[in-house]
This record gives sequence, structure tokens and C-alpha cells, in this order.
Amino acid sequence: MPKFKKKFEMYRHLQMNIPNIYAEARKAADEIGIPAELRGKFGLTGAISGCPSPLTKKVREALDRGSTEVIPLAKLVDEIRSIVKDVYGDEYDAAPINTCEAGLWVTFDTLFTPPMQGRGDNYLTRYIIPYEKHLHHHGGYGRPFPPKFKDILADRGCTAGELGFYGKRQNNLSEYIVPLVGADYSVHGIKYHPVILLTKVDPEASAKKIKVVAERHCTMLSGITSLGYDTPGYGYGVKDSDGTPVLQKRLAEIAHEYDVPYVIDNAWGVPFIGHDIRKSGADVVIYSMDKASESTTAGLIIGKEDVMVQIRRALGYHGDRYGTTASYGKAAYVTNDPGKEALLGVIEALKELRDNPEALTKPVDDLYEVVVEEFEQIHPKIKKGLIITKSYNSRAVEVNYENTWTKDELGLPIFSIEDMYAGSNIFQSGVSQMGVIPTVAYDANIFISPGLGTTDEDGQLIKDNARYAVRALVKLMEIVAKYSGYLD
Repeated sequence: MPKFKKKFEMYRHLQMNIPNIYAEARKAADEIGIPAELRGKFGLTGAISGCPSPLTKKVREALDRGSTEVIPLAKLVDEIRSIVKDVYGDEYDAAPINTCEAGLWVTFDTLFTPPMQGRGDNYLTRYIIPYEKHLHHHGGYGRPFPPKFKDILADRGCTAGELGFYGKRQNNLSEYIVPLVGADYSVHGIKYHPVILLTKVDPEASAKKIKVVAERHCTMLSGITSLGYDTPGYGYGVKDSDGTPVLQKRLAEIAHEYDVPYVIDNAWGVPFIGHDIRKSGADVVIYSMDKASESTTAGLIIGKEDVMVQIRRALGYHGDRYGTTASYGKAAYVTNDPGKEALLGVIEALKELRDNPEALTKPVDDLYEVVVEEFEQIHPKIKKGLIITKSYNSRAVEVNYENTWTKDELGLPIFSIEDMYAGSNIFQSGVSQMGVIPTVAYDANIFISPGLGTTDEDGQLIKDNARYAVRALVKLMEIVAKYSGYLD
């Protein structure tokens, strides 16, 4: 294969050779011996919004019991609150919701947007967000600032437009996007865009930069948000002695200095065994319970009580017009009710996380062992540039390959998130050719987690299935590296 000196030429060559790469990937799947009955029914991810994982036996049994009973929904909501308070303390509260994205929507609208009532035009508010991965989720609710970022969401499936993407962009709200110190925002991909490379982020220097932005915009500052992840590829690899990412703690301190809330998007995270809201100092953490917590499809908002009052009121949980102290009534966001079966699943998942955390951490330990073993077999040139990390928060193993890129030569191809939406991310489309459901694999960062056909009915890892999936990824990375000219 030719050696390239210009990135765009390398990616163009990859695009031209996609049929050849797919053919080699299918052949490799046969050589690996992935069983025919397994293909298309297992994957590298635990669950994604478009493909939830099978429910565990305990959750199914809870649904069977509850579906035959008459249960007021307010009772189920209060049971969730009670479990959260058991773990985090009585000063915290919770509100279930139908999805994590809906949780972001309600929380931002409640805490960040200006009031609409009263005479005259309502004022502009602005929240701060680090220039980080998945920016289109927690960064899609305001007009991007500075203006150089105004098209940053355009190719990510969530172009906001003047009226908002399905109303997502909120009223008179903007967000200041702050590049992180030590991050690399170079351009990559077949769909050629800036990527977000964060393993070298300096949290202290980044916090100082964000504080300067907060000072400059303090008259309209209404909040700070970030992801809740805890791995190097997401920029949160530097932690304190308690294991809490330093950058998250600093963001909380800045927010509280300006008396505004710090909201964490922890979609691919789990309560109790993962991010600890008490240690980070966040005001609100929002979860997608079906991604890593083995719940039914639902979101969960956990936060400090004084902040949660407004959020619970918006959802109709905080008392209705008839003067009752608890309700499941009509409110601004009643359209985001999770429903009875979703609540039953959330309760069972939270009980398991509280009472039997090892059942959820052991599959991560077992998967990490499989990933490390299989990546020992990858070409030494690729292996030298890998950072492999496990996370109980995301119940995943992160494989990051930013360090394959040096000043001397082009590294292992990096696909942009725009590649994911365009279908040109070969690390995703290629494993699909091998019968493996793909996972998050852009910005030189691959998340591998248990769940989709790789766990049994008790949620424990089926090592043989997981090994097939990881082995397929390893082979595909070598094939792509060959066609890019990275490997001879």
C-alpha cells in the first residue's frame, strides 16, 4: 500500500477501498470462526438508544410481578427517590424520565433558560460547555458561541435551525464552547471534520481558562455542563485520591462561585458504582438507565434537593393544583413520563446497584481481561500507541489510539463523529460486515461494553462471545491500518 504524507489523501484512499476492506473483513470473520447463529445478534456495545440490550432475569421478573398489580405511579417514583437517598443521603433527590436526552432538555430548560413571563423582551442566558466528545448532546440546547462554532452541530444529526431541531434549541439560550488546554482538535475522517482528542488534557489549566470565560460572561451565565465520564479518551483521566476526575471538581467549584448549577450528562454511566455526585460537587447528574445500568428504557435525574424541586415540578412530581404533597399530575413536561414498566425496571436496576454492585462490576473486570488479552495479539506498531482503561461508571473498556499519531508519520486512521452519521466510519461499518454490532468508535476512541449478546440472563459475561467480538475488532483495525499505509 502507498505511504501518505497528507491526511486527506489517506482518507480518500480508504474511501476508494471500502469494498476491499469489507471483503477482507468478511473473510477474517470466517477465519476467526464467528458462529453463523451469532452474527448480527451480538456486539461490542452493551446497549445504545437504537438497540437496547436484553433485560436481565431479575428485571424481567420485576416487570412480571408489577404488571399484574395496581400501583399508583407516584408510589413507584417515591420508591426511586428512597433508593437514591439510601445511597447518596437525604439531601439528594431523584426524578425518573423517559430518556436521558429528555432529562437534559427538562433540566436545561428549568435551570438555564430565562423566564418568559413579564413585560418586555426576555433576556439572554448562556451556559458553558467544554469542547469535548458528544458535544451535540449537552451542547445542542443553545446557540453556539463564539460564532466560529455555529456549524459544529450541522453534520451530527441534530442541526438546530431557527426553530430548533424538534424544539431542542431553547429560548434565548446560548452556550460558550471552551476548547480544553492540551486537547487536539485536528481534522480527520472520510467525512473530513475536526475530531476531539483528549488524552492529554490538562484539567487545572483548562479550569483556569473556563473560569476566565465565566468571569467575562458572568452577567448572562446561567450554568456549566460537561460529561460525567472518567476515562482518558474523554479528557477525564486525571483524578484525585478519591478517583474523581479533577476537571469535573473544578467545574463544580467555578459554577458555585458564580451561584449557577453544574449539570453533568452521564448518559453512558451508572448511579452508585460510577460517578459520585457527592464527590464531584455536581448539582445534577442525568443518566440513561438502559445503556449501562441494565434497566428498561428510561432516564434518571439525580441532584441536590433544592435544585430538584424545580425539575420535579416541571415533570409534575412535586404536588398538583389540589394541594396534595405528592402527585403524578400534569405539568410542563408531562409528555416525558417514563411509564409504569419503565419505572419498575429502574427500581430493580437501582436495587441491584445498591445491594449487589459486584454483579455489575464483575462483567467489566472479565471484559477488561478479554480485551487486554486480545489486544496483546494486535500488530506491535498499533499496540504501542494504545491506552486501554476500564470504567465502572460506564461499565466499559476504553481503547484509545491517539498515540499512534506522531510528528513523523500518519497514524491509525481516526474517524470523525460525522463519519458515524454518514456511515463512513469503517471501524463501525466494517465490524457490521463481520456480523458484529458496532459500538462508539470515533475520535480515536473505542468503547467496548458487555450486554448485547455477550452476557447471560444474570448479566454476567459470556467470555467466548465477547472474545469473538473483540477479536473481530482487532483484525479489522489491522486491515484498515494496512489500507491506510500505516502498516506495510
